Amino acid sequence: MTRFFTSGLIAVGVAAQLACGGSSDASTSGVTPPVPAGADTVRVPLTDLGTRTYKGFTGGLYPNGANQPPASHAARGAAAAKLIQPLDTQGRPSPNGRYVLLSVGMSNVTQEFCAEAGTVCNPWTFSGKAAADPAVNHTTLAIANGARGGQTADLWDEPTDANYNRVRDSVLTPAGLSEAQVQVVWLGAVRANPTISLPNANSDAYILEHWLGDVARTLKVRYPNLKQVFVSSRTYAGFATSTLNPEPYAYETGFAFKWLVEAQIRQLDNGTIDSRAGDLSLQKSAWLGWAAYFWAGDTFSPRGDGFFWVRSDFEGDGTHESRSGEEKAAGLLLEFFKSSPQARCWFLAGLTC
Repeated sequence: MTRFFTSGLIAVGVAAQLACGGSSDASTSGVTPPVPAGADTVRVPLTDLGTRTYKGFTGGLYPNGANQPPASHAARGAAAAKLIQPLDTQGRPSPNGRYVLLSVGMSNVTQEFCAEAGTVCNPWTFSGKAAADPAVNHTTLAIANGARGGQTADLWDEPTDANYNRVRDSVLTPAGLSEAQVQVVWLGAVRANPTISLPNANSDAYILEHWLGDVARTLKVRYPNLKQVFVSSRTYAGFATSTLNPEPYAYETGFAFKWLVEAQIRQLDNGTIDSRAGDLSLQKSAWLGWAAYFWAGDTFSPRGDGFFWVRSDFEGDGTHESRSGEEKAAGLLLEFFKSSPQARCWFLAGLTC
């Protein structure tokens, strides 16, 4: 069977303010782009923004307003998937081994991924849904929840950060797994209590991009057999009641992740190392790509695919999801892994990469 493992209790915090949407494809060269006259400054989901702009930045999850990776990067992702294989705890190929899909990040990530009840993930979360889905690989795939409440990006950006020993000792080892078996990571991370919005050169989105580059390199150090890192940015924060991660900052985390992925694409395509994200060569980082994108407006402004959030999808702080919100995010994430050309071959039963 696929095994689903969890770590500590979900820490429910506080968070955000009022929002309205936008996107980016922009340069991460360290130069703040100009805001053209008449630029669209309304926050529109990145997946809908396309080549339109938010504060001078174009939309899409990938370059040029696209929501799918360019052919070169898609091919690299497929090649990385082919390297994923069952390993024993020493990292040696074994027909009786496992490969681990591990979540990394903060409270919303652990809620969406597991929302654990004791040592079992709740059935409406990603892990719970995957466990009950007969299409999912229930033999060699192990799904483990390493995310934890309050663990922002800066608490994952050094190999010596306490989170990594916690995951090893409290999540992997008790389940009979090891760091050597972690081959895929789902990453969601933020900067708590942001205060500077784009396009300021010192904006929290730019700082987060820098942190995420460090996280990507750290993951490769702690998990030497890591092949793929899939990223997701924050949910809508238009109902938030605190400064933990309000709008427009929740929306703008999408830029940080977008720029991280684009930085690797540019480096692998033409050798240019991004000034904020740093070296993301495949020797320093696993392949990076988007997983599910969670940001959307409310019922009055749903995404183009019809997805939206309502107030009851969040807890009292308007930032952390309620059960219904967890289930919505989990459904998007499960559908992504079941359909992605870079993931379905190792995620689904009966397929090979």
